Amino acid sequence: MHLSTKTYGHELGLSAVFRQWRANSHCNQLHGYALAFTFVFEADELDDRNWVVDFGGLKPLKEWLHNTFDHKLIVAIDDPHLERLVALQSDGLADVLVLQAVGCEAFAELAAAKAAEVLVELGYGSRVRVHSVECREHGANSALWKATDGN
Repeated sequence: MHLSTKTYGHELGLSAVFRQWRANSHCNQLHGYALAFTFVFEADELDDRNWVVDFGGLKPLKEWLHNTFDHKLIVAIDDPHLERLVALQSDGLADVLVLQAVGCEAFAELAAAKAAEVLVELGYGSRVRVHSVECREHGANSALWKATDGN
């Protein structure tokens, strides 16, 4: 098996604000990070260029990361303050995105699903698969989503 990685680092500026309302710590308050993502792709065989993926062809994935995380207030759909937080958008105070869940674990899983879609759109078919995605808040905190057999 061959693995290759594509990293969109903190310098990309995917500045997102969110909170984990269930946390028993300061993480239950709004706070933000310049998120970073590392995608690991796998293939049993390389293509005719001896690549797993064409890194330069992953622009749709980078664009999705920007559209999804850059300067967003991300709110969990079950947040008890959902209505108040979403109202910040109509007040012109935030660009709000409501997701099923928030946090690095949820963001990594969401990004893995999108990466799989992008691979199909780019014509990789079943030759290339998403092996794992890491979402990092900063150097000390990250979460890793990893495919299981059968993805």
